[in-house]
This record gives sequence, structure tokens and C-alpha cells, in this order.
Amino acid sequence: MSQRQLFLQHVAQTSDFPLMIEIEKAEGVYMYGSEGQRYLDLISGIGVSNVGHRHPRVVRAIHDQLDKYMHLMVYGEFVQGPQAQLAHALTQTLPPHLNNIYFLNSGSEAVEGALKLAKRHTGRTELISCYNAYHGSTQGSLSMNGSESFKNAFRPLLPDVRHIHHNSLDDLQHITERTAAVLVETVQGEAGVRVPQPGYLQQLRERCNQTGTLLILDEIQCGFGRTGTFWAFEQFGIEPDILVCAKGMGGGMPISAFIAPQEIMAAFKTSPVLGHCTTFGGHPVSCAASLATIQVILEEQLPAGVQQKAELFKSLLVHPRIKEIRNCGLMMAAEFESFEVLKAVIDQAILNGVLTDWFLFCDNSMRIAPPLTITEEQIKEACAILLRSITEAVG
Repeated sequence: MSQRQLFLQHVAQTSDFPLMIEIEKAEGVYMYGSEGQRYLDLISGIGVSNVGHRHPRVVRAIHDQLDKYMHLMVYGEFVQGPQAQLAHALTQTLPPHLNNIYFLNSGSEAVEGALKLAKRHTGRTELISCYNAYHGSTQGSLSMNGSESFKNAFRPLLPDVRHIHHNSLDDLQHITERTAAVLVETVQGEAGVRVPQPGYLQQLRERCNQTGTLLILDEIQCGFGRTGTFWAFEQFGIEPDILVCAKGMGGGMPISAFIAPQEIMAAFKTSPVLGHCTTFGGHPVSCAASLATIQVILEEQLPAGVQQKAELFKSLLVHPRIKEIRNCGLMMAAEFESFEVLKAVIDQAILNGVLTDWFLFCDNSMRIAPPLTITEEQIKEACAILLRSITEAVG
């Protein structure tokens, strides 16, 4: 049987229309198919490959760690150098109070841990998130998602969850003394890159302060340099009580974390002991890859080049079919008139050698989130192919 046949017969499918692209190798901003096709990756595995595919320093760190050890013991029992060094490196990028890090494997898991921590620490039960938010697919994180179409088939979900409108100051009144936490994406991703209006996050922060509510910022998509600063919240003049990250954290390896002050995280140590536990969280190989990823982002000053690259995309992607381009750094959405038009463009772009995508809750907008290492020449190449693809697909 061919790889495609094995894929269709034995690998669980998430839709009736998978892309079915077979990749043999990836390097930098390019992926290479089994028959020699070359694809310029404009979505970074959905925000994962911020330092590009197989960055040499990340690959070397993985090899070095493989020569030492892999899994040793469940999380939190052994002193493991990769975990300790990564935790220290992360704290150096953060405000002083965000000094305690719980490592996991995926964004959904990190959201689950953050929600449990907020309820345990505050003793409250209500959780609030935004409409059109995306926080993951496990039952707790799914409960916080802001699209009923993705949730309804799996109810009942978590009780005592409510939603507010992103950027609505009036809705902040729904945060009260019974609210354990408000979970928001610093920049909304699957809603089609929605940037907070001036003052919104500051007033959200103030309302949480007034009510004793924990503010959890989800930077699973927008962290690790994607928006032009290491953390997106740096641009909005606020600091969270708990920070959630994943995707671009591992340089292509699975890893995530939720981060909080040590006195808050201590709630997991007693009553009950092991209040949150994981077998593979903080896997030493993933931690080594993540540490190398952080070093690449900082030492190569990747965030500093983000805005200029984003402006180049915006200056080149001019076409009557593109209605608007929204962005926060290299987290970009190019809006078309409908999903049908966009899907035709995406399909044609793939045939022409550029991989793009759409957003779960904004299916008329094209996702553009390339590796931060993309060069100006590669941006010009990608935009030329996209413009040609638009013309070929829909005129």
C-alpha cells in the first residue's frame, strides 16, 4: 500500500477533505514533496515553525539531548537540566512575577492546567472567555471556545462558563467577584487576527484587579516573536496573572506551558498533592529544542525584523479581490469576499507552490504567518505567486 493509502485507511481523519500533501523534507521556509514539489510555507505549521523548519541550532540541540537521555520520570520529580535551563530562559523574557513554569505537551493541555489553577487558587467557579476565541479541543478548553458550531455536538461541557465580546468595554461588567478567571487571546487568532483596540486590555486588566479575578493571556499563536515583540502583551501595557504558550515554543517539537507566580502555582502542591500532573510534560528533548528556539529568536533578533517584513507583505499583496489585510506583526489575515473565493485561491496557490490556509471562525480570510526567518526575497516570491494564483483562480 502507498503512504497515501495507509494515511487514509489508518490515520484518524479530522475532515472529509484533507490536503493530502505528502512531504519528504522541510528546510527553512520550504517543504518538499515526494515527487520533488517545493512549497513555500506561509503558515508555519499553524504558528509553530517561527524559526523555520529544522533550524540547525534546534536540530543540534535535539541530537545533543538524545545522546544524554530521553524520558526518565513523570513530571516534577527529577531535576532535569533541560527543564531547569528552559524555565530560567523563559523567566528572563517575562515580568518578575511570572516566575514559575509548568511544562506540558500542547496548547490545549496548557489551557486546561491554567483553568484548573485559577479555580483552585481563587476558590471560584465562573470562567469567562470571548466570542470567536479558540483555546483548544479538549473538553475544558473547548468549553472556553467562542463558537457554538464547534461545541454543540460535545455538550455538556464545563458548567459556569460565559462569553463576552472581544473589544467591548460594556461587556467587562460581566466580570464579577464570582469570576475565577478571564481567558483571552492577546491577539485573537482563529477570529481572523483581531487586534485589541487601544485601552481595551488595560481596562480588562483593571476590571480583573477590581474583582480579584485572574487574567489569563493565551499567547499560543501570538507568542515567541510572532507579533514583533517576544510576547504580544508587551505591546499593550499590561501583564497577565497566568500566561499560556505553545506552538512556536518548540521549534517544531511538541511543548507548551502555563506560567504564573510561584505563590499561585503552589496551589497544586497540597489538598490534593499532585493537583496537576503529566507523564510527558517537559520532555527533555522538547525542552532542549525549546531552549535553542528561544536563543535563536533572541540572538538573531527575529522580532526586530517582523514589522518591516509585515509591511512588505502588505505593500505587495494588492489585488481587487483582497478586501483588507489585518495584522499584528507576522500574524496576518487577508480578507476575501467569501470562503468559496478564498478556497479556490488557496487550492491554486498550493498547485503553484505556496501553502496558505483559512481561519476557523473567519473562513473568508487567508492566514499568512510565515517563519520569522523568511527573507525579503522569499516574501516577494510568495506574494508574486499569491497574486498569480488569485488571478488564475477567480480573476
